[in-house]
Amino acid sequence: MAIIHNRDLSILRGYFHLLVLAFSWLVPGAFLQEDCSVNSCHPELGDLMVGRANRLSASSTCGLNGPQNYCILGYLEDEKKCFICDSRQSYHLYNQESHRIENVITTFDPERKTKWWQSENGVHEVTIQLDLEALFQFSHLVLTFKSFRPAAMLVERSKDYGQTWKVFRYFAEDCAFHFPWVSLGPAKRIDEVICDDRYSSLEPSTEGEVVLKALDPSFNIDDPYTPHIQEQITLTNLRVKFTRLITLGDTLLQRKKRSPQVKYYYALYEMVVRGSCFCHGHASMCMPVDEIRGDIHGRCVCQHNTVGTNCERCQEFYNDAPWRPSSQTHPHVCRRCNCHGHSETCHFDMAQYQASGGVSGGVCDNCRHDRVGPHCELCRPYLYQDPRLSLDDPQGCIPCDCDATGSLENGLCDPVSGRCVCKENVGGERCDRCKFGFYGLSQEDPTGCQRCTCNFLGSVLTPYPCDQQTGQCVCQSLAVGPLCDECRPGYWGLGNTVYPCSPCNCDHGGAYSDTCSSVDGQCQCRPNMVNRRCSDPAPGYFLAGLDFYLYEAENAAPLYPSSPIVRPEYDLCPFIVANACGWRDLCSNRRSRRSRSKRQLQTSLPLAPGSALQIVPRERTTDMPVTWTGPGFVRVLDGVGLRFTVDNLPESLDYQLVIRYEQEVRVTMAMKNNLKHKWNLLRCDGQTGTLLNSCAFWFCFFQMGLIPTIESVQDFCSQSEVDQFQRFRCFELDSEQRILPDVCEGLIRSLSARIHNGAMGQCNLQGSHGPSCSKLGGRCDCKPNVIGRCCDSCAPLTYGFGPSGCAPCDCDPRGAIAELCDQVRGQCPCRREVGGRRCDQCLPGYFGFPLCRPCECNSLAELCDQHTGVCRDCRKHSTGDNCERCLDGYFGDPASREPCKPCLCPDTQSSGRFFARTCNRDSRSGSLTCDCLTGHTGARCDACAAGFYGQLTRPGDGCRVCVCNDNADLADPDACDSVTGECLRCRHNTHGAHCQNCKPGYYGNALSQDCRECSCDRRGTEVAQCPLGSRCFCDSLTGQCPCRSGVVGVLCDECADGFWNLQGGSGCQPCQCDPANSLSNHCDKVTGQCQCRAEFGGRRCDGCGENHFGNPDLQCVSCDCNMDGTDRPACDPFTGECLCRVGVMGIFCDECAPGYDQAFPACTPCHPCALLVANEVHDVHLDVQRMRTLVSRHSGQLKPEDGGRLRRMLEMQSKLDSLANLTGNSVPRFKAAENLFVRLLYCLTCLDIYFDVYPEILEKIRKHHADFLTDQKQVKEAERALEDSMDTRQEIKNRLANCNSLEEMEQLENKVKALSVVNLNEKVSIPLTALRLCPALVFWK
Repeated sequence: MAIIHNRDLSILRGYFHLLVLAFSWLVPGAFLQEDCSVNSCHPELGDLMVGRANRLSASSTCGLNGPQNYCILGYLEDEKKCFICDSRQSYHLYNQESHRIENVITTFDPERKTKWWQSENGVHEVTIQLDLEALFQFSHLVLTFKSFRPAAMLVERSKDYGQTWKVFRYFAEDCAFHFPWVSLGPAKRIDEVICDDRYSSLEPSTEGEVVLKALDPSFNIDDPYTPHIQEQITLTNLRVKFTRLITLGDTLLQRKKRSPQVKYYYALYEMVVRGSCFCHGHASMCMPVDEIRGDIHGRCVCQHNTVGTNCERCQEFYNDAPWRPSSQTHPHVCRRCNCHGHSETCHFDMAQYQASGGVSGGVCDNCRHDRVGPHCELCRPYLYQDPRLSLDDPQGCIPCDCDATGSLENGLCDPVSGRCVCKENVGGERCDRCKFGFYGLSQEDPTGCQRCTCNFLGSVLTPYPCDQQTGQCVCQSLAVGPLCDECRPGYWGLGNTVYPCSPCNCDHGGAYSDTCSSVDGQCQCRPNMVNRRCSDPAPGYFLAGLDFYLYEAENAAPLYPSSPIVRPEYDLCPFIVANACGWRDLCSNRRSRRSRSKRQLQTSLPLAPGSALQIVPRERTTDMPVTWTGPGFVRVLDGVGLRFTVDNLPESLDYQLVIRYEQEVRVTMAMKNNLKHKWNLLRCDGQTGTLLNSCAFWFCFFQMGLIPTIESVQDFCSQSEVDQFQRFRCFELDSEQRILPDVCEGLIRSLSARIHNGAMGQCNLQGSHGPSCSKLGGRCDCKPNVIGRCCDSCAPLTYGFGPSGCAPCDCDPRGAIAELCDQVRGQCPCRREVGGRRCDQCLPGYFGFPLCRPCECNSLAELCDQHTGVCRDCRKHSTGDNCERCLDGYFGDPASREPCKPCLCPDTQSSGRFFARTCNRDSRSGSLTCDCLTGHTGARCDACAAGFYGQLTRPGDGCRVCVCNDNADLADPDACDSVTGECLRCRHNTHGAHCQNCKPGYYGNALSQDCRECSCDRRGTEVAQCPLGSRCFCDSLTGQCPCRSGVVGVLCDECADGFWNLQGGSGCQPCQCDPANSLSNHCDKVTGQCQCRAEFGGRRCDGCGENHFGNPDLQCVSCDCNMDGTDRPACDPFTGECLCRVGVMGIFCDECAPGYDQAFPACTPCHPCALLVANEVHDVHLDVQRMRTLVSRHSGQLKPEDGGRLRRMLEMQSKLDSLANLTGNSVPRFKAAENLFVRLLYCLTCLDIYFDVYPEILEKIRKHHADFLTDQKQVKEAERALEDSMDTRQEIKNRLANCNSLEEMEQLENKVKALSVVNLNEKVSIPLTALRLCPALVFWK
C-alpha cells in the first residue's frame, strides 16, 4: 500500500487553499460574517507571518554584504561540506544561495527544503522580530530549524509597539546555567515565566522544532477576557532571541586550515506565528490595515454596536451599558442611549450605572429644550413637566408658581410634579407661611422661619407655642425672659430639671448672699466652701466649733496676789483667716508687734514641784483616757492666778467665757489624788485675764475658751432660727462636746463660716496621717506622739516633730534630773559631769558612767575612752593606756616625767632616713641600740643586707628586696647590686635586670623558671636566625621560630596554604595553580598537585585532564572515551582521538575489534578464522558506504522513468546494510532469533489446523486481501494525479516569474480557469476503505 508523506499532505493542503481562495474571488459574498447576536464570535486563525515580509527583521543574516562561506557537519569522505551564502538579492529559483529572513514564511512550495534563513557564522546573540500593524491575538509559535536548535533562547512580546517587552518563555538545554534566575517548569500558574528544556537538545540535528503555546492547555480557563489572560495572548510585536549556539567543542581548538566557527550558525526553515485579529468577541471578520494584505488582517469589522481597531469601545450614542468583551453566554451588546429626543450625544457613567442597579449608565450630553438629567427626562430648575405633554415634547417644560421668600432658591419647584420646594421651616402650597411651632418668615433666613423655643416648664400652654410674627412666649409666675427660660432672682432650675423654679436656699454663713445661678443653682461660696449651697468645707478644710478659741493654761503668765490687774488695749480685726493651724492677721502688723512686746513682759511658769504655780506634763498612754488638752495642766494654789493673752479673735462679737479645770481634793484614804471634772460658765467682761481665788484647794487648770454668741452676728439668720438654737441648747451641748442635733450642727457650721469668712486650716501634713479632718471642729488624725487640733506639735516627753511624728525623750534617769526634754533637739537636762542627748554618757574628760570620773593620762591627753578610761591622742610622742611610755622611734619615761626623745637610726623619723623600729638605751653604759627594719643592717641601720638594695643617703628611700623573680640566690652578697638592685647572677637560662627574660635561644616563662631551648626546623627557619653550629633563635615568650616566606608553624616545619616542597632546601615554593582551571590556589604540600576542575589536569591544572583534550586556555573538551577500553593517557591531548588498547576499537574505544570476542571489555582473541570473515565484512561495509553516497548525491537528478531502478538500488542497499551488520550480531541475538523462528513454525501449524476446521474464514481473508490490492492501486493513481497537479502548479509559478506581457497573462488566466475541482476530486477519489487505512488524508480549507 502506498503511503502519503507529511510533505505531500502539506502540498495537497496548499493546493486546496489556493482553490478555495480562487473560488471566493469568483463568487462574491461566498463567506459572510457569522451571526454574533447570540454570543461571542471570533475571526479565523491563521499565520500572522504571511503577507508581512516587510515587517519581519533579523539582527544577523549571512551574505547581506557579500558572499560568505559556511559548512555543515558531515561524516562521509566524498560528501560536500562547505557552501556559499549570498543574500544580497532575494531568493528565487536561480538564486537559491540567498537566505534572507523572509524565507521562513510558509509558502507550501515543494522546494521548501532549499529555502531557509541563516545567520552569520559564529554569532551567538541573534534576534528575529515581527512588528505587527495592530493588536493581534496570539495562539502559538512554531520554529522549524535546518541547523541545530539553539542551546539557549527566549521569546518576548510587546503590547505597545515595541516600547516595553515581556518574556513569554525561556528555552535552554541547561536552564540552571543559562538562566539561573528563572524557575524550571512546569508552571504553577498560567502567567508564570519558566524555562523549558525540551526543545534545546542536540537531536535531531535538523528539522528540530521549538513550540510555544500562548496558553498552557493544562490550565482551565473560565473567562478568556480576564486581564491576566489578555495580557498573555495579545501582542503588537513578537521577538525571538537566540542567545547561545550549540557547538561540539571544536570551536575552542586552534585549527590551522579552517575556523570551526563556519559550521555553527542558526538556520531556520520555517517560522509560523499562529494568531487572529483581536476583536474582544465582537467581530468574526477583519479588514486590512495600512494596505497590508496578509491571510490575517488587523482591523475588526465590528458588531454589537462597537467600534475601534479591536472593537474596544462602543459606538457614539450607544453608551447606555458599559463596554465589555463578548463571552460565550452573552454578547454584551452596546445599548443605545435614551435622551427622549433632546440630545444626540451621550457618555457612560459608572456611578449612574451602579445607582440604577445595573439598568442604565448612559448620561446624555448638552440636553436641549430646557431639559436636564441623565436621560434629559427632567426640566431645568424653576421649570416643571407639563402633565398634559409627553417627555419627548419640546414644549413640555413650564415655569414654577412659588413664593420667593419661603421657597428654596427664590422659587424652586419639583421638576416633575411642579410642587414648590419650601425652606426647612416653611409650609403651604406656595411656601408662603411658617410651619406650626415656628415664627418670623424671612428672605434672609436659610430655613425660612425660626423655631419657637419657649421653655415648656416656664411658659403657659396656648394654641400656638409663640406669636408667629414676634415669637414672644407667655411665662408662668416664677419664670422671666422672652423664652420664659429663666427663674426670678433667688430661684433656679428651669429647663435643667423636671421641676419648675426652685429656691436657691444658700447657706447663711457659707455663701455671700441668697442669690444663685439660674442654670445650676450654684451659690457664691466663701473661701474653701463647696457644694451647691456652700454648706460644706472643701476637702482638707474644716469649720470651727463654738469652742474653737481655746487658750492652754501652760501658756499663760503667772498672776500672784501682789500683781496688779492689767487691762490691755484690744484691736480686734474683722478679717481673720486660718493658716495651717492657728490664725493669720490680714489687717496689719500692728497687733503682732504688740503681742511680741507683751510676751516679752510675761514670765514662764515653773516646772519644779512646790511652787504656787507648777506645770505638770502628762504622758498620753493607751490604757488611760485623755481628759486634758495641751502638754498637761497647771496646778494652781489657792490665792494664785493665771493671766491669759487673747489676740486672735476674728471679729468683735459677744463671747462667753469657759474655763476647764479639775479640783484636787486632799483626802487621807484610798481615793487620794482623785480628780473631779467641773465646768464653770462665766460671762465675758472684756478682761484679758481672770483672777481665780480658792480657799483650801489645789486647782488643776487645763484651758480657757471664748465662745461667740449667735445673737451678736448681724444679719445672720432669722429669729426663728435663733429660737431653735436656744431651744435645743446648742451652746451648752457644743461646749460640753456632746453629740449635736442636726439643727444645732447646721447653725454652728453656718455661724463658723460667717465669722471666719469660709472654712479654715488644713492638717499639718507632717504631723497627721492625711490632709482630711472632721468637717466640724477640724480634729485631725495625728501620728504617734503628735498633739494639737492640727497635729502640729509634740506631746509631752517627746521631741523632733517631723514626717514620722515625734520620738520619745527617753531620758536616762541615771544621768538626767528631769523627764522632759527640749521638744526641738530632744536634749534632756543632765547632771554636771554627764552629757549626751539622753544624759546616758560621761562628758569629755570623764569615764565610767554613771559614776563619771576624770581621765588619768599623766597630763599628756585630755580625752579617754568613756567605758575603759584608755587615753586618746597622747601628746609629746607618748602612748599607752595612760600615756605612760614613748612611741616607737623614741626613748624616755613619761610616767617619771622624763620626756620622750627621738632615736638616731641613722637619723630621726622626720628626716626620711629612719630605718629602725625603735631604739633602746643601755641603763648602764647609756649607749643607744637600734632595732633595724628588715633589709637593713649596721649599728645605726645605715647599710643594706644581702639581697636588698637602696640609696640610703637619699631621704625617703630604704632597703628593698632585689627583684630577680626567684632566678637568683639572694643569700649571695653578689647576687644583685646593693644600690641599683640590678640582678647580676641569673640562673635557669634567664637574663635581664630582674632575670625576667629567657636567654637568646630559649623561650618560655622566665617567671616560672620554665625557659626551654628553641627547637626550630632549619629547613623552614630564616638562615640568619639559625646559624650553623649554634642554636636557633625564637620568640622568647611563645617559642615561635622566624619562618621563611611560605612556611608556617611554631617550629617552621610545614608549608602554608598555597605553598609546597619544604624538602627543597629553599623553603616552601608557591603552588602557582592556574586560577581559572583549579578549584583554589591550594595544592598538596608534598607533591604540589593542585585541585583541578573536572576537565583539567597537570600539577598546576594548566593542561587538559584525563579523558579530555583541547586548549586549556579556552576549553577542555571531554574525549568521551570508554576508560575500560583505553590505555593511559586515554586520548590524544590535541585531537581528542581515543587511544584504544589492543583488541578494542571504535571512536570511543567501546567495542571489541574484529578477531576478538565481542564481550566488552574483556575482548579475548577469537579463532584465527574469524579474522578472515571480519575482513570480508569490512569490504562489504565500504561498499555500502559508497552506495549510500551515490544514491544521496544523484537522487535529485533522477527522471520519472528511473523510479524502478532507484527502488531496486534502495533494496540492494538495505540488504547490504544487513550484511554489513552481520558481525555486530552477538551470540545471544542469534539464539533469540532461533527461538523466534521456532515459535513462528508453531504458529503456522496452529493456523493450518484452524483453517482446516473453519474454511469460510480463510475465504474472507482472501477477499479482504483482494480489496486491499484494489485500494492500493487507486491510491497510486491518486498519487500520480497529485504529481501532475504539482507539475502544473510549478509550471504556473515559472511562467508567473517570467511573465512580461498582457497576452501571456491572459493565456495564464485561461489556463487557471480551465482547472476543474470536480476533475481533480474524481482523480483523487479514494474509497472509504483507503481513507480508513490512511486517516492522515484530511483536507482543510
